[in-house]
Amino acid sequence: MKRAAAQAALDHVAHGMRLGLGTGSTAAHFVDLLGARVREGLEVVGVPTSERTRLQAEGLGVKLTTLDETPELDLTIDGADEFDSSLRLIKGGGGALLREKIVAAASGRMFVITDATKEVQTLGGFPLPVEIDRFGARSTRLHIERVARGLGLIGAITQRMSAPDAPYVTDGGHYILDCAFGAIDAPEALSERLAAIPGVVDHGLFIGLATAIFVAGASGVRVLGDATGGAA
Repeated sequence: MKRAAAQAALDHVAHGMRLGLGTGSTAAHFVDLLGARVREGLEVVGVPTSERTRLQAEGLGVKLTTLDETPELDLTIDGADEFDSSLRLIKGGGGALLREKIVAAASGRMFVITDATKEVQTLGGFPLPVEIDRFGARSTRLHIERVARGLGLIGAITQRMSAPDAPYVTDGGHYILDCAFGAIDAPEALSERLAAIPGVVDHGLFIGLATAIFVAGASGVRVLGDATGGAA
């Protein structure tokens, strides 16, 4: 199903596009399919959202650039850990949420590729990743707990680990806290309050960025939002 969603999104990629390339298992399907199209003659340039995606795309012959060289992109295609009917997302399960958000914000459109199991009525079943600076991490965590309590969110906050004795560190050198808040009834308010905490680098609530979501299910791929414009 993930591959079907990736193929449906790929059908909207046109010759000469500047693409943001997402991170995660679903985005990896898209990069694989894009590499096949590139071998057939499609010319595009991509900005990867992680070192993992960069290595995959390079290995497939996809031409890459950076946001410093190409600061405005046509389209980003990425996955999601959760989404709702308002095209709001939780992302960051793959540990690349900061770069994913920077790249998505630099793009004219963002397509999300996913399957029907990720669709929810209310965000929060998937723990919300919050990327924080390593300096003052304990203090930042206390700030996050206070902000959450102010919105009635009291779930456990745990530091992501890469090994029992080694915290997970993002490509940008930061820690990630996974916040099991449960149902987030006011994602916009939480987004704003988390962003105001000095030690928070960014968080996994993607609001107002996705323009279309390609949802693969047993009966095929359906599209939420607007995927028109720029179809190949």
